[in-house]
Amino acid sequence: DGYSQLSAYERKRLKNITENAKFFAALKLHESAARLHQIATKRQSHVTKRAKPKKAEDETVRRRSMRLQRVEPSGIPTLEMPAQTEAEEYLQVPAGPLPMVPEDQMENSKLTEDLLTTWMRISEVLLVTITNVLVMLSRYQDSLNSMVLSEDNIKKVVKYRVCSMAIHPSESIIFVAAGDKTGQIGLWNVNCNSEEGVHVFIPHNYLVSCMHFSPFNPAHLLSLSNESLRCGDVTRAVFDEICRSEESLSSFDFLEDNASTAIVGHWDGDVAVVDRRTPGTSSELSANIGFKRTRTVHVHPVKKQYFIAAGSVDVCIYDVRYLKSNGNKPVSSLKGHTKSVASAYFSPVTGNRVVTVCADDKLRHNSNTGRWLTRFRAIWDPKQEDCFVVGSMARPRQIEVFQDTGKLLHSFYNLDCLSSVCSINVVHPSKNILVGGNSSGRLHVF
Repeated sequence: DGYSQLSAYERKRLKNITENAKFFAALKLHESAARLHQIATKRQSHVTKRAKPKKAEDETVRRRSMRLQRVEPSGIPTLEMPAQTEAEEYLQVPAGPLPMVPEDQMENSKLTEDLLTTWMRISEVLLVTITNVLVMLSRYQDSLNSMVLSEDNIKKVVKYRVCSMAIHPSESIIFVAAGDKTGQIGLWNVNCNSEEGVHVFIPHNYLVSCMHFSPFNPAHLLSLSNESLRCGDVTRAVFDEICRSEESLSSFDFLEDNASTAIVGHWDGDVAVVDRRTPGTSSELSANIGFKRTRTVHVHPVKKQYFIAAGSVDVCIYDVRYLKSNGNKPVSSLKGHTKSVASAYFSPVTGNRVVTVCADDKLRHNSNTGRWLTRFRAIWDPKQEDCFVVGSMARPRQIEVFQDTGKLLHSFYNLDCLSSVCSINVVHPSKNILVGGNSSGRLHVF
């Protein structure tokens, strides 16, 4: 009961936890829980037309900002960590281990014993769960360390700046799609070492801002540009037009596992519901959600009625079942963003977390890409509930993996092969494969 929505992997994991619980019950878990608690408390406008730019590497040289020249502002002293002496003044307990007794001492020792026993009992499964997660994280870091980049796995796939990517879920062949700022879509069979491994199509007139292989039928590649949402059906060798709009489209995501319906974001702030089964290319519903701009939309992985929209300084969750033309109120709003938000995505397994990228450089992360680079989008690794991947402005050029705590787990870089910023990244759903796309149309496969 209560586990019906878990994946097969999660159910198997819970079964292992139950089988191991007897062993852990024999341990002094209240001491382990105290140590664990100690550790835990210590962790506290896009469509404007312009002349065709030259290579991004040349353009960034012309920018004279002090940040790009790596010149420190003069007269500003380095910030130092404040001394933490005030908190010590309020401490009333002695140093060293303390007995776990209530404030009223031993007035009712039986109730105290019962409380601690209950706490220990309910912590058994949780502690095993946390232990397993820590082991899994260690293995995950080992897998990150094993992933490398070679010259054979770098290819110019599209002509201009990469604005979106998708990776096929196949476990036998690495197959990647990339969309650029002019409407091109390049398909790359990474396992094919010859030039024949890359093929470019032009199904759109404008920037391809979002792409997904259908989770129901990976033979379908859905791509979205300003003017339309299309489905590339390889079985019929055709790019079907699913939706066309006079308003500029920005992003989309599937509302159902069978990929028959989708939520579509508009650059002017509205969202629309599209049903692929109905005739014509108009949406079923257009809804004003009160945004000035909607950059990304993403559907909850478990409760498909919820989607999150991001744009301007707004990040809000809505219930698609109650959408109407006007007057829509969010189910929840994520406050705290002070500048433009580039993306917001639910975590892949439970959807209990949301990762956003904002121009305010939160996570102490430099995400000011400037006008020549595609804006960063932090994406969750579909194999790891609490870890996400994001581009970086750091040198040497790299792609970074963070835990949801803000801890940097790994940096992907190669001094010989990677010398540019990878704004757009995609991770394989089951294999240890990461693809980064840069502003000259090149993909880098770790």
